[in-house]
Amino acid sequence: MDSPLCKWAGVVIVIVLCGSVARAHEIGTTHVSALLQADGTYRIGVVTDATALLEKLEASAGRPTRPDTDPVGLQSRLAMFDEIFRRRVTVAFDGSDVQPAIDYVVSPQADAAAPPMATIRLTGTIPPGARHFTWTYSWTFTTYALATSAGPSETPLTEWLEGGQTSAPFAVAGVAPESRTSVAWRYFSLGFTHIVPHGLDHVLFVLGIFLLSGRARAVFWQVTAFTVAHSITLALSMYDVIAVSPSLVEPLIALSIAYVALENIFLTELRSWRLALVFTFGLLHGMGFAGALRELGLAPADFLTALLTFNAGVEAGQLMVIAAAFLLVGVHWGARGWYHRRIVVPASVLIACVALYWTAQRLT
Repeated sequence: MDSPLCKWAGVVIVIVLCGSVARAHEIGTTHVSALLQADGTYRIGVVTDATALLEKLEASAGRPTRPDTDPVGLQSRLAMFDEIFRRRVTVAFDGSDVQPAIDYVVSPQADAAAPPMATIRLTGTIPPGARHFTWTYSWTFTTYALATSAGPSETPLTEWLEGGQTSAPFAVAGVAPESRTSVAWRYFSLGFTHIVPHGLDHVLFVLGIFLLSGRARAVFWQVTAFTVAHSITLALSMYDVIAVSPSLVEPLIALSIAYVALENIFLTELRSWRLALVFTFGLLHGMGFAGALRELGLAPADFLTALLTFNAGVEAGQLMVIAAAFLLVGVHWGARGWYHRRIVVPASVLIACVALYWTAQRLT
C-alpha cells in the first residue's frame, strides 16, 4: 500500500544507507598546501589521516589491511606504496604532468582518540617558461582545501576541491588579490555544501527539530535558538577563545542527534525545555562547524568575511532542508491525527539508529 509511512520510510532508509557507507562531517580531514617559489622550485604538502590513506593504498594493491598506529611502521608502509600513490596524484604545469620527488612523514597521535597524521611532501623544479600550475588529488572522497601561494610572504589562494577534481589554473608568477565579493561567495558556497550534501549529521539534526512539530512558529524558534548558539561557538572557536578536541565534540554531536530523535518518539508536543536543549546542542554543532575552517590559514583581512559568509551558507542549507521537509511532509500530513504515529516515530527511530552508530564509530 502506498501509505505516507512507506513514502517517508523509503526516503529515510536511503539516507540511512548513505550514512552507513560514508562518515558525516568529513570536511577538513585532508589539507593541501602548494608553494611555487621564485627560485623555480615547488613544494607541495599533503596532510591527511595516515591510516585511512594506507587502507586505500593497500586495497588498491589487493593486499589485506592491518591495524597499525605506530608512526614508524606506518611511514615505512606508505613509502612501499609510492608507485600506487602517484597514480592518483597529478602535478601539472601548462597541462603537462611532472614527476615530483615524494617524502612520507607520519606524526604520532595527538591523543588516544586522534588518528596518526601523514605529511606527504612533493618537491621538484618548475619547467622553464611555465605559466600555470594545476593539481589533482584522488585519494580522498570528500571536500578538501588547497592553499596555493607564489612565495612564503604571499597570501595563499584557498580553493575547495572534491576528491579527483582538478584545481583552477594558478599563475606561476603570482595571482592578483581575490576580491571581497569572491571571498564571500566562496565561503557562502562552502557553508551551504557543508550542510547539503556533505553535512548528513547536521541534516538529520535539523530534521529532528522539524519532525516533532511541523508548525512554522515552533520550527522557527528552535532553528533560531540553534542558529544563535552555533554562531557563538563557531566564532569563539575560530578566534581561539575556546578549543575543544574534535574527539570529544564529534561523538557529542552524534549523541545530540540521537537524543532529539528519541525525544521525538516519546513526546507528542513541544515542551518548554526543548528550546534550551536545542540551544545547548547548537553550541556543540558550532564547534563542529569550526573544524571545517580551522585548517585554512586564512589571511587576517579575509577572516571575518569568511566566518560570516560561511555561517550564512550554513543557515541557507538548513533552511533548504526545512523547506524540503515542509513541502514533502508538513503540507500534506502535518495536521493529520496519525502524523506522530506514522511519520514522526518511524523516522525518528531510523535517525536515532544512524546517530548511535555514528557515536560508536567516533568513539573508536
